[in-house]
Amino acid sequence: MAERPSLSFGIRFRLVAFIVAIAGMVGIIAWTVQNAWQRGSELREKLTAVQLQSFQIADHIRENIQLLDNSVLRFGAYRDTNAWAQFQKTSRELDGWIDEQRAVLSTETERRLLDSINTNYDFYIAAARDIENRVRTNTSASIRLKDFADFEKQSQRLLKLGFVLANAHRQSMDSFLKDSKTSLGYLQFLLVTSLALLLVTGAGLAVVVYGGLIAPLRVRLVESQALMERQEKLASLGMLATGVAHEIRNPLTAIKAWLFIQQKHLDPDTSERAEAEIISTEISRLERIVKEVLLFARPSEPVLETVAAKEPLQQVLTLLAPQLQKSNIALVLEDSNEARVRIDLQQIQQVLINLIQNAAESIGHDGTVSLRARTGTKRLTDRAGEVVILEVSDTGKGITPQVEKRLFDPFFTTKDAGTGLGLSIAARIVEKHGGALQYQTQVNRGTTFGVVLPRVVDSPANAYASGQQT
Repeated sequence: MAERPSLSFGIRFRLVAFIVAIAGMVGIIAWTVQNAWQRGSELREKLTAVQLQSFQIADHIRENIQLLDNSVLRFGAYRDTNAWAQFQKTSRELDGWIDEQRAVLSTETERRLLDSINTNYDFYIAAARDIENRVRTNTSASIRLKDFADFEKQSQRLLKLGFVLANAHRQSMDSFLKDSKTSLGYLQFLLVTSLALLLVTGAGLAVVVYGGLIAPLRVRLVESQALMERQEKLASLGMLATGVAHEIRNPLTAIKAWLFIQQKHLDPDTSERAEAEIISTEISRLERIVKEVLLFARPSEPVLETVAAKEPLQQVLTLLAPQLQKSNIALVLEDSNEARVRIDLQQIQQVLINLIQNAAESIGHDGTVSLRARTGTKRLTDRAGEVVILEVSDTGKGITPQVEKRLFDPFFTTKDAGTGLGLSIAARIVEKHGGALQYQTQVNRGTTFGVVLPRVVDSPANAYASGQQT
């Protein structure tokens, strides 16, 4: 009789210990899951902020130096006083902007690089003013090319510092990613340990926790890793494309300026004048390619307005129908839904023009390109909703499976004179509108591309007001 209370106390103690252990394991798992989930969210947000900070500063400096270079070249070649006025305005704005960025940067290395850029920027401005003095004191038609040597040297030094700053930003981002992966690895270790202990105390509870919490967490981590890798690749490609385009544009501007000067001395109806015209045409083609590369690297933000869905279709019909008629290709606008969308009209017209031109090239001669706007329901971003689909259908050759695999890859093209950026740029424009670019194709039957955009649903009050106006 004396042992029963002791036995009862021991059982109760073990039961309480078991419950406390289960509660502790559940608490550890909940804490680990919460911290890992929060860490993943912070990682994505900080990655976006670091990426924008990393490349916008360097891109802004390079882009403005490019504008300043072009202004000085135009002033030196043509004595264009408006170009010099634009140079002075842009240079003052850039000088003030550089001073403001020092407080934004997060590492001492980046601040030192920005200070070096600021110092060399003063040398760059001094070289530009030296060219101004030469132009204003030189009474000849234009100054010599070698007079631009010091200015070009200062420009290249600034551009190189811009690339070094971008690399410093990348190193900062890599360090952040390394620390984040270490933290996530530590959290994962705690998670696995907690699961092992929980399996000892209760296999059933472990299955429930893993199925309900751990599996979604692992998917989230994989998605975050894939997102980081994709953003890093796009950022690298964008930086490379911007750098290459800039390196091409500056010499191209100088060549074009000197060609213009030389054309003044060539007599019309001569072989030399005809050859100069050919060179000018090829320079224009190179400028178009550079423009497409820059548009792919830094697509502009859309300026949104609410319009009828068929309005961009009507405008591209008016613009392109006569051109397609020369190849006996009919461009028709079918009866379309009266839905409304919120878009940048010029950017969506650019997308539609690209799709129509691709359709016409697929047809070649004797066919039809049909335009229409229809409504539907589709999942955009995280949820399904009402959408408007602007469709471009053709009766062409369709898309082969081999081409279809790489259809939206940048710089992939089947055209002899194409850049392979048309569909990539179109897809990025549509994405910035919160939409998607889709297609259906059959070989030797034709292709239909659809620009999927969120539909603007009028409230009852707005719909009544619209009815009263009509």
